[in-house]
Amino acid sequence: MWQNSLGETKFMPLLRNDRKAILALEDGSVFEGFAFAGDGESLGEVVFNTAMTGYQEVLTDPSYKGQMVVMTYPLVGNYGVNDEDMESAGLHLEGFIIKEYQPHPSNWRMTKTLKTFLENAGKIGIDGIDTRALTRKLRLSGAMKGILSTHPSKIDELLEKVRAYPGLVGRDLVREVSCDHPYLWKNGAVQASAIPKKKTAAQPRVVVLDCGVKYNILRLLEQNGCEVVVVPAASTGAQILSYAPDGVLLSNGPGDPSALPYIVEAARDIIGKMPVFGICLGHQIIGQAVGGATEKLKFGHHGINQPVKNLDTGRVEITSQNHGFVVVPESVEGKAQKSFTNLNDHTSEGMKLANAMSVQYHPEAAPGPRDTEYLFADFVARMKFSKENVL
Repeated sequence: MWQNSLGETKFMPLLRNDRKAILALEDGSVFEGFAFAGDGESLGEVVFNTAMTGYQEVLTDPSYKGQMVVMTYPLVGNYGVNDEDMESAGLHLEGFIIKEYQPHPSNWRMTKTLKTFLENAGKIGIDGIDTRALTRKLRLSGAMKGILSTHPSKIDELLEKVRAYPGLVGRDLVREVSCDHPYLWKNGAVQASAIPKKKTAAQPRVVVLDCGVKYNILRLLEQNGCEVVVVPAASTGAQILSYAPDGVLLSNGPGDPSALPYIVEAARDIIGKMPVFGICLGHQIIGQAVGGATEKLKFGHHGINQPVKNLDTGRVEITSQNHGFVVVPESVEGKAQKSFTNLNDHTSEGMKLANAMSVQYHPEAAPGPRDTEYLFADFVARMKFSKENVL
């Protein structure tokens, strides 16, 4: 018997009585485990994340829409869930797969358990899975379509469902995670007040195109002195420009970047008129806007320990990453300058144009290292320079 940080008395069970659950993959592989949260079935692309911490930020990252996440770190849930580490208003992934769930978390900031957090959002959490074997399979074969089920009586029927699932290629998932209406971000939160028609002279105004933006992007823009206006991903270039921004940020988001021609068109309308900063999906949008193409990676980059080389300084920076698609470097030769490269697989991690900058990784981290937060200050410096000089 013991007490957790919420003051609740807990008894350590001798035997598990969780419901059995399975993960079935499109290649016919079946992994058996236990449903520690949720009930029913869920379909998605199965990817692995190598972060040792930060599961709450992973769960609330809108870029995971359409995907089920396997955490390679073996013990998850030990510090619960708190109110401060949210990266959006809810959970967007399709399922959560771990080796071992800790049902008795303890942390001074915690307000609920991981189990409660998942179940409140209607998400399935499964543990007891051999995540090392599963991760090895995904590394060798690539990300796969999968189905989670807490009622695993008929495996053949589950496999039929997963093989009929369309996957991510060609799908626009941004519309499912973007905001419905423009809003002002101030004092670290979404504001109900109207967006001021006149911007202040002291603050550069940044319009963020919400393709599934993480809150820490908005926090860092505000911390760097910006007035932050967030608009839906379906906003046209003219609608974005109507806010008289000093700069535009194209955010991260889920799905296939080639399925977003309306966002690419909006990007073409604003590039050249003011500084533009693209992060993750926003980087891929800029790549397409200048005439480039994207392609799907075998198993993607999902974790907080990816080494990236800054080609201007020669410095190696450790980055947080979450993407399954990349810009094809050859497709933007002569149109954009490569600025960062991944030292693991040598994929492109950033581009520069005369008035635009973009990175494939997440400089806002959350979770992960803060090596590249300086890019937000660089973006602000670009906006200030642009106001003082004609681009």
